[in-house]
Amino acid sequence: MPIEASGALVAATVVVPLLDRPNTPSEVLDGAVAWRDGRITYVGAADGLPSDAPEPVVFAGSTIVPGFVDCHTHLPFVGWRADEFEARLTGRSYRDLHREGGITRSAAMLAAASDDQVIAFCLPLLAEMADHGTTTVELKTGYGLGVEAELRQARLARRLAADAAQTCTVTLLACHAVPPGMTREDWVRLACDELIPAASAEGLVDAVDIYVEDIAFTLEDLEAVAAAAAAAGLPLRCHAEQLGETGSAVAAARLGARSVDHLNHLPLQAIGVLADTASVAVLLPTSSFSLGLRPAPARALLDAAVPVALATDFNPGTSAVSSIPEAIAFACLTYGITPNEALTAATAGGAAVAGIVDRAGTLRPGQPADLVVLEGDVRDVPYRPGHDPVVRSYIAGRAVGGR
Repeated sequence: MPIEASGALVAATVVVPLLDRPNTPSEVLDGAVAWRDGRITYVGAADGLPSDAPEPVVFAGSTIVPGFVDCHTHLPFVGWRADEFEARLTGRSYRDLHREGGITRSAAMLAAASDDQVIAFCLPLLAEMADHGTTTVELKTGYGLGVEAELRQARLARRLAADAAQTCTVTLLACHAVPPGMTREDWVRLACDELIPAASAEGLVDAVDIYVEDIAFTLEDLEAVAAAAAAAGLPLRCHAEQLGETGSAVAAARLGARSVDHLNHLPLQAIGVLADTASVAVLLPTSSFSLGLRPAPARALLDAAVPVALATDFNPGTSAVSSIPEAIAFACLTYGITPNEALTAATAGGAAVAGIVDRAGTLRPGQPADLVVLEGDVRDVPYRPGHDPVVRSYIAGRAVGGR
């Protein structure tokens, strides 16, 4: 990606989120950010800009924040499932649709598409995400449902990452659904003995994930996948407590999982356990709303000092939402958290999940100049749901999205 040699922005406020202080970020009024060779050189008061900084672009009345880090998506995929959305509106359950199509349907669409067709479908979606301020994206497998098909999806993710404007990480969702014609036990064995080692050996993925649910995989499967991931030198993630209480969040956290995601049915007594681990709680409010699930206990997690991330869960079945500002609005409205807490979760929290806190999620000299200029201030984002608040997005100092 071409990098602009240098640049500077001035805005009414520069907000620097802090994961250990999610509701009290560092704020600089009449602030500025400058960069050279795509990396930040200055964050501070506009009147303190170094003399060698270029003439700044002034965004009056706006706020500069770090680029959003969407740490839970299901890209790459191809094709939509709007008919399933409509079926849920008429009373069909996610479990019913899972048995009839769901994940396996997306797997069939992916299998039927050529590599070029998948990339051509996904690149405009990533551009749309950049327009809404997402500068870092997690890509995920899980629509392969076979060793070679999962490896193909991981290779497609790496190819997509190479073509995308954003920084991308890749997660191997080794156990998403049981492949048709296989037993759960046989697939877990293949995933642990063949898929995870092969993906690691080829350098295709940055983490390993598993979906623990009564329609998916068990706590015993979680232990097996955790062991295989550890043997491959890859961090563990876990889709946990989404449709029902499974004990998976505590189990995954105790196994050293980098994140536990969804958490709609997380029991309150588990929050203290999570607080004693290093796991990040990833909240996905747009998918929860789409499925009509009860909200995750975001307020209790934050009050217990559990690090929290916020993501879109962008996928064709349960969250066709690519916009982090929309996820922020849903988070504030359904969880009762503050705009600053949601912003921190969507930046510093996501970077912690992705394992790239040295490269994303905040504004510090030496880091890539991944910035978002917001119209108004941070509280305007959830206050005006449906309104696009992003004036401009920058990735490594290059304007890539916005108005």
